Amino acid sequence: MNQTNERGKRVFICGSALRGQPDHSNLQSATFVRETRTRPIYRMHSAQNDWHPAIYEVATGGISIPGEVYELSAEHYEQLLATEPPHMYPGDIVLEDGEVVTAILYPRELVEQYGWPDISHFGGWAAYKASKA
Repeated sequence: MNQTNERGKRVFICGSALRGQPDHSNLQSATFVRETRTRPIYRMHSAQNDWHPAIYEVATGGISIPGEVYELSAEHYEQLLATEPPHMYPGDIVLEDGEVVTAILYPRELVEQYGWPDISHFGGWAAYKASKA
């Protein structure tokens, strides 16, 4: 289980707060740790007219999502959560090397209810956004 340590909370970023994306400034003074990927057990959809990605875990048919790990202070982590869109929630996510960190997830049931497009085949949020430019 992911825990906050004396340095801070490790968070996996895979959407609009990635380096080079429009909401990167939301990470403020967070410390960049590394680029990485998840284990191939997730799906990614484009939510709310391409406003943000919606990711969730699946038992089969998952992909490995590219992203970045940051270390945030407890205060900064709470501020980041306060800026997330409705229905998004923090949860554990497993990286390719087995490390468990926090990510901002979206309920699969709502993704399916809204019929948001599955963009998993693009290879991540930045690649998806670049394909639309």
